[in-house]
Formats: sequence, structure tokens, C-alpha cells
Amino acid sequence: MTVWFFWSFVAASNGILIPLFKEKFGLEQWQAQLVDFAFYIAYTVGSILYFIVSSVIKSDILNKIGYKNGIVYGLIISALGTLLFYPAAEMKSFPLLLSALFIVGLGFSLQQTATQPFMIALGPPETGSHRINLGGAVNNLGGTIGPVIISFAIFGSIAADAAKNATIESVKLPYLILGALFVLLAIFFKVSKLPRITNDEEVEIGTGVLKYPQLVLGMFAIFMYVGVEVTIGSNLGEYLKVTQGLDSSQISHYVSMFWGSMMIGRWTAALSNFDVAPATKKILTVVVPFVAFGIVLGVNTLHGSDMSDLYAYAICVLIMIGAFFYCDEKPVRTLLVFSGMGALAMVIGVLGTGDVTLFAFISGGLFCSVLWPCIFSLGTAGLGKYTNQGSAYMIMMICGGAVVPVLQGIAADTIGIQQSYFVPIICFAYLVFFGIRVQTVLKNQGIDFDNAVLKGGKGH
Repeated sequence: MTVWFFWSFVAASNGILIPLFKEKFGLEQWQAQLVDFAFYIAYTVGSILYFIVSSVIKSDILNKIGYKNGIVYGLIISALGTLLFYPAAEMKSFPLLLSALFIVGLGFSLQQTATQPFMIALGPPETGSHRINLGGAVNNLGGTIGPVIISFAIFGSIAADAAKNATIESVKLPYLILGALFVLLAIFFKVSKLPRITNDEEVEIGTGVLKYPQLVLGMFAIFMYVGVEVTIGSNLGEYLKVTQGLDSSQISHYVSMFWGSMMIGRWTAALSNFDVAPATKKILTVVVPFVAFGIVLGVNTLHGSDMSDLYAYAICVLIMIGAFFYCDEKPVRTLLVFSGMGALAMVIGVLGTGDVTLFAFISGGLFCSVLWPCIFSLGTAGLGKYTNQGSAYMIMMICGGAVVPVLQGIAADTIGIQQSYFVPIICFAYLVFFGIRVQTVLKNQGIDFDNAVLKGGKGH
């Protein structure tokens, strides 16, 4: 579970590094977004390397080393990336800092490839989705806490002059500590009594799976989904700077609330994995998201942030709860409703002002929260023997988190940061199209997805 925590901890913390690097290196917004590009493109590069190595040795590389060792080696690679922060910060080299983030992401790619099947194999297959969903819940907690801890480690406080006093060298200590934690975790995994588990499946390298339209549509959907999830939060700092005059030391609680919104949604969705009475489940569907909301407020209050301006965000949480009841755990309906609401929120954000716009942008986290399992399950439905190959192609499209933020950064430099949020609108619009189109494609293949309740799924 710990590795899930760190994946989101680091990814969400990029939202703190982006405005800091933009200010200290004098970057354009699109250049600052290269922070996300370096981190997320590593997932695609890692997947390609995994395919190449497995093809050369004519066997699944993880089957050779085992899932546990895959996690250990991934942690070591990420630790090496954090070590690179020290010379990069000393030299004040933006390219070297990007290289460090790329190496961290490369290690995460291997960890993620090994962790999900490992968790499934640790117990009965029928309860594998429970363990993955629990990992997803821990993942989102990391995304909520990450921006707060990294911001405090770099700036020391949320005072107005904290960002001015901070330097590039300020990133050295927090990332060195992070690297030390990676090493300790790798040692723990290595000496633990967790079993050495492998998978005897053959790795099929090729493009045969691309004959399935649901897979091709799903690949673009994953690209758009990860892209919109990352770009909303990563450009939030620039929006707050332009519209509210906040610097990089004062934005952590807003970034934390965006990623905390992902936690709110996913904790609510995870209720479907527990066997409780219908009446109890309805109560929990209302209670759990507000408990998660309270955790986000509490964590940031402990950091010293005044959260009173975000209390009214509870209205957005209520809207999300209503959407959960309407969707009734049906994946196609969930995809259409949450994507449509995400698009509407971005439209309100582009056209609105003040807190309305801010809440609309942050609520993108609520509406992104449940989309991954819907997209992944629909895109890989009916693939048969090509399912593993199709899953690998879908994972490669995480590179949307590398490309889309840069595109929005270019738009922000051209037409303004608030107007640049038309980019997320396009992403959400495609996801609506995907939901409509894939439903028809699957029905033509004799698959009616919404007749079965989505019980599992993998999470990013």
C-alpha cells in the first residue's frame, strides 16, 4: 500500500514545483509544464522498455525476476532519481531537474506494472479488486498530503514572502528524504516474507489487438483522462497567481483540495466493494465523501492554511453525491455523467469569476475521480486473448499526463490562463463521445456493459 501512497504524493507535488520553477527560472507557462511532461512520459518510456526487454528475452521480464523484486528495483530507480535533485539544484539546472523527475517516474512505471498483479495474487482472485481499491484509497491520500508536505519543506511557511526567500536549492532536502524513504521501503520489501510471485503468461508483442475499436477508442480516452486530471491541477497555481496574486508558497491547500477531491470521489466509489445492506450503503454514500472532505480540510489546517474560503466547496461534494446515486454503479452511465459534469464545470470556470471559477476548476478532481476504471474496463471488454496486450497499450497512454499540460501551457501563454481551460473541456468532451460510441461498439459485439455492475477495475 505504501508504494501507492508515494505515486500520488510525488505526482501531486509537481503542482508545487511548477510555479516555483517558473518563477525561479523565468519560464513561460508551457516550459514550466515540462515538469509534468518529464514525469509522465516516463510511464510510456518504461512500458516500451518493458515490451522491448520482454521481446528480446522471449519472456515476461517480471516473470523472470518476480513481482516483489520488480517493486524493489522500481523503488531503487526512483531513489536514484531523487538523488539527482541534489546536483541539479546545486547547478540550478532546469534540464537536470527534469531528468531527475523522469528517472523517478521511470521507477514508478516499473512499480506500477508489478504492484497491481502482485496485489491480486496475494489473495483469492475474487477479492483482488478489493485490495486494488484499497491501494487506490491510499494513493489519493498521498495526493492530498503531498502538496502540503512538499510546500512546507520548500517554503517553511505560507507567508507572503516565503516564495521570494525560497531558492532552487530548497528542493534538495525534501527529495533526498524522499529518496531515503524509497531505499528503506525497497529494503523492507526485499527482506519481507512476502512471497515471490510470477506470471507464466506469454508476452505477446504486436498490434493484433488494434483491430478492436473499443481498444483504440479507449487508448485515446486514457490519454485524455490522464491529461485532463493532471493539467487541471498543474495549471491551478498559475491561475491563482494571475487572478488572486498568490505566489507558489500560498497555493498548496488549493492544489491539495484538487487532489483531495480525487480521494473524495474514489473513497465513495470504493463502497461498491463492501457487502453492506442497501440502506447502510446509501447512508455511507453521503457520509464517506464528507469524512474525506473533512480530512482534506484537517490536513491543511494543521499546516497552517486558512481553509474557511473552501468550506462552501461542500456544495460541489453534494452535487457529486447526487451523481453517484443517479449513476447507480453503471459504468457507461457513470462515464457519461461524470465526464459531462466535468466538461460543464470547466465551461463554468472559463466563463465565471471569483470563487465560482475556482470551485469549478477544483471540482474537476471530483468528476475525474471515478473515470479510470470505467474507461479501462470498457476499453478492454471483449478482447479475449488480447486482453493483456490491450491493457499494456492502455497503460502507455498515460503519456496524456505529459502532453496535455504542455498544450494548456501553450494556450495560457497565448490567450490567458483562465481561457486556457478550454483544453480540459475538449478532453472531457472526448470522454463523453467515448462513452456514447463505445456503448454502441460493444453492443454490436453482444456486450451490454450497463447490465452488469462494475465491481473491479484498475486505478491510476
